[in-house]
Amino acid sequence: MRAAIPTGNITVPQRALARREYGTRRPVTPAVQHGRRTLPRRKSSGLPTLRFRAPFLRSLPPAVTHLAVRDVIPEGVENVKASVCAGIGQPFETQEVEIASPQGREVLVEVRASGLCHSDLHLAQNEFGLLSWPAVLGHEVAGVVSAVGPDVAEFQPGDHVVACLIQFCGRCSNCLTGRTYQCLIPDAGNRAGSEGPRIFGEAGPVFQGYGIGGFAEQALIHENQLVAVPKDLPFSAAALLGCAVVTGAGSVINAAKVRVGESVVVIGTGGVGLNAISAAHVSGATRIVAVDVDLEKLELARKFGATDVVHAQASDTVEQVLAITNGGADHVFEVIGLALTQAQSYDMARVGGAAYLLGVGKPGTTLELDSSVKVLHRQKSLQGVNMGMTNPKTDIPIYAELYRQGRLNLDDLVSQEIGLGDINDAYRDLAKGGIVRSVITSF
Repeated sequence: MRAAIPTGNITVPQRALARREYGTRRPVTPAVQHGRRTLPRRKSSGLPTLRFRAPFLRSLPPAVTHLAVRDVIPEGVENVKASVCAGIGQPFETQEVEIASPQGREVLVEVRASGLCHSDLHLAQNEFGLLSWPAVLGHEVAGVVSAVGPDVAEFQPGDHVVACLIQFCGRCSNCLTGRTYQCLIPDAGNRAGSEGPRIFGEAGPVFQGYGIGGFAEQALIHENQLVAVPKDLPFSAAALLGCAVVTGAGSVINAAKVRVGESVVVIGTGGVGLNAISAAHVSGATRIVAVDVDLEKLELARKFGATDVVHAQASDTVEQVLAITNGGADHVFEVIGLALTQAQSYDMARVGGAAYLLGVGKPGTTLELDSSVKVLHRQKSLQGVNMGMTNPKTDIPIYAELYRQGRLNLDDLVSQEIGLGDINDAYRDLAKGGIVRSVITSF
């Protein structure tokens, strides 16, 4: 007897009928019914199609390699354009891949905007041991729900959603106490090997970065990683809520708990750093110092609430910050990931102050601190912060509302809107300076 593979709302008789009508063993996708909505198969884009072939079986766990190919392929697939990275150091290339229909608690999202976070470039250029290749990266996503799996209770077609790369089970002790960013079983929402990949191509599964894979026309995402947002939010701004905003603003509000009258320093004024500045302003900090080597970004930081700016190449950065803050800041946020700036962040904190490490360093990066008696006397804290200690289901709606009230600046984060095929050029633009966020809005 054939093993049963969940296939969402596509029934076995429909698949059998499709095979008889079209004379092929490959499944032909009938329309998927969702209430009164009918979602037809997407037309081919004209790009080379990555067809699924038997070599994929070699990549499956031994327990499922006895299944026939037709039993493993998720039926009801659609052809979509995606930007695929083949491996470390390889460019992003636009290809046509196949994306499965939603199963269980999966949600199919038509991507309307996808931000280019610098972390995706880090992952594509450095071996962190977090990904398999080839992969579709991209995790700052805003879009419209087009279909839902049979067990989805939170969303329906037509909802506007943003994705967040925090993966959580919702059942472990940390999740049950609101610490989804510290989930003990973060891959619980991923598919089992026997269910087939969400995205696949000729060589086998295409890895889905952080369970999102947002550099594509569509993304198939577990509902835990999605949050509904008001429909009047621009997609380009909404996309940034799931990473740049929750990481920067969340670190200030959730981790540091910045209070009225305190002083804040932010080292690095990219998307995350500017959101940290904005949140410090909303929280009532009276002195907010932005530090960067990019003069354009420093000028932009003033629009987000910075009271002072320090050009890191013009003078001794630490001494200048200590002079502005009268001996050191209450809270210092390092958003770059360099050992030098991490050490500087600790030096910029006042007695009893704290430094928070938000930036992603390259593999092997180490931080050295003076551990003599001075450490005891100054009583500083050094803390790594993951994703702003965010609970996306509660925090993202708050940030969305602050934006609607004009209290959280998202519009000035978007430096340029680009097409799916422009990712490589946009990352080169980022390296030149002056760019905060490039957002894909044309697919």
